[in-house]
Amino acid sequence: MRPIRLAITGAAGLALAAAAVAPADASAGSHGRTIGRVTGVHASANMTQSSNWSGYNKGMLETGAGFHSISGQWTVPSATQHTKGQDEFSSSWIGIGGGCLDTSCSATDSTLIQTGTEQDVAADGTPSYSTWYELIPAPSISTPLAVKPGDVVSATIAETVPEVWSITLKNVTGGTSWSTTVPYSSSYATAEWIEETPLTFGTSGAGLSSLPNLGTVHFDLATVNGANADLNSAEGMQLTDSDGSPIATPSAPDAEKDGFNDCTWSSTC
Repeated sequence: MRPIRLAITGAAGLALAAAAVAPADASAGSHGRTIGRVTGVHASANMTQSSNWSGYNKGMLETGAGFHSISGQWTVPSATQHTKGQDEFSSSWIGIGGGCLDTSCSATDSTLIQTGTEQDVAADGTPSYSTWYELIPAPSISTPLAVKPGDVVSATIAETVPEVWSITLKNVTGGTSWSTTVPYSSSYATAEWIEETPLTFGTSGAGLSSLPNLGTVHFDLATVNGANADLNSAEGMQLTDSDGSPIATPSAPDAEKDGFNDCTWSSTC
């Protein structure tokens, strides 16, 4: 049975996520998937920590405004097996909704519209790469846009009229693109640029997937509402295991405050 990615809604955690499982779509990515949102986040001395997200998150309680468009680009990382003999999964994406409403993560949001790339490694060590979009709580849908390690991918999600969104993915390196227009009711409450290890469901049950080794993921040209995202270090989110040990860590924002690096299996980047 293929693992199925689950949408995690709110602080209910794995129990609620298991109830949200949808049948795997044979056309939806290499494994069938729905991407989950932040789960188990808490403020730490250095940055917010999460059990499945690493990157940057902006919230409307922090900025004083909602988010009606987001964009960014990243380099598709090369994925190799971290632990021999196990399936490993990762997603790089941008999205609106689903994150922390402020830097202390005092409240989170349950809506999420997102798009990105997938970098997975099968138990035999074979990597696979694909692109997708998702409107939580519906299952994700793959796109025909092909990507490979080293490709620069640009993504944009923008509300064109109330509750109607344009989603665009471009393989800048390959000169190809894909887009769609979808209806979606959003909270407009958060905006994210994320490297994720998702929740998966298989014959052995549900659980957070293992993260492969990834080359440094370089996010850049981040915008919200058509302007520079103006990232700050307090908005950083570190992926940790159940013991609090770092699994993936974002760097400080770049000089333009519209980009950062994300490093897997590292406490610094």
